[in-house]
Amino acid sequence: MSSQKSWSTPLFSLKPWRTVWRITKLNFRSQLEYRSEFLMMIAIGAIWQVSVIVFATVLLTRFTGMGGWESADVLLIAAIRMLAHGLFVLFLGRVHGLSRHIQEGVIDTYLVRPMPVYRQLQLQYFPTNAIGDLTVAVGLMVGALTRSELDWTAGRITYLIICVLGGMLLEAALFTVVACASLRFPAADYWGRWLEELLGTFGSYPLNVLPKAVGGFLTFALPLAFVAYFPAAVLTGHGHDTGVPYWLAAASPLLGAVAYLGTRLLWKWSLRHYTGVNG
Repeated sequence: MSSQKSWSTPLFSLKPWRTVWRITKLNFRSQLEYRSEFLMMIAIGAIWQVSVIVFATVLLTRFTGMGGWESADVLLIAAIRMLAHGLFVLFLGRVHGLSRHIQEGVIDTYLVRPMPVYRQLQLQYFPTNAIGDLTVAVGLMVGALTRSELDWTAGRITYLIICVLGGMLLEAALFTVVACASLRFPAADYWGRWLEELLGTFGSYPLNVLPKAVGGFLTFALPLAFVAYFPAAVLTGHGHDTGVPYWLAAASPLLGAVAYLGTRLLWKWSLRHYTGVNG
C-alpha cells in the first residue's frame, strides 16, 4: 500500500483549517438533524462518568482526605483528569477505535485523499458525547476550585490550564500509540479498551495510596501519573512527595506535548509501512 499524498499547502496557510472548520460544522449540523438522539448522546456522555460523580460525592461526604491529601485536593485530581479527557474526546478522540476502520477497509480510502489520514480520522463525525463528558468535568472543576483553600493567582490558574491541555495531549499520545499498533495488528483495539479502563479506574486517585509497584507502573511504564496526579500535586503543595523529582512532576504538561509530537512521528512512520488489512 503506497503512503498518502501530502498537501502542498504551506504550513502557514489557513486553508486546511478552514476546511476542518467547515467539515466540523457540517458534522455538527448532521447530528442536530436528530434532536432526540443528539440529546441522548449528551446524556450518555454524562452518565458514562457517573462513577466519577459517585467517587466525588463519597469522598466529600464520608472522608476528610486520602493518602495525606485533603478531599478538595483529591477532587482537583479528578477534575483535571476529567477535563483533559473531555477535551481529548472532543478534539482528538476519534483515533480511538481505529481498528474497526482498518478491518472494514475504510482506512485504505483515506490514503488516496489529499488530506492527512490522521486529520481525516478526527473529522469522521462530531463527538456529541464529549459535551456530556465536559459538562461533568466542568462541574467537578468548579466544585474543586470552590472547595480549595489555595490562593488562585493568575500564575496558578495559567499553570492549571496548561496542565489540562498537557493531560489532553498525553492521553491523545497514548491512544495514538495504540492506533499505530492497530495499523500492524488490528486486534490492538483491545489494548485501547484496556487503556481506557486503566485511565478511568486509577486516574482520579493519589497514586501514593496504591502499592509501590502499581504506582511505579502507572508512572514510568504507562505515564498516567502525568495526566492529573503530578499536576495536582504541584498545585496543592504535594509536589515533593510524589516519588519523582519535583521538576519532573512540574514538567508534566511539557511531557504531554513532547509525547504527542513523538507519537505523531511514530504515526507517520507506521502509516508508511502499512500494507493493508490483508498484509
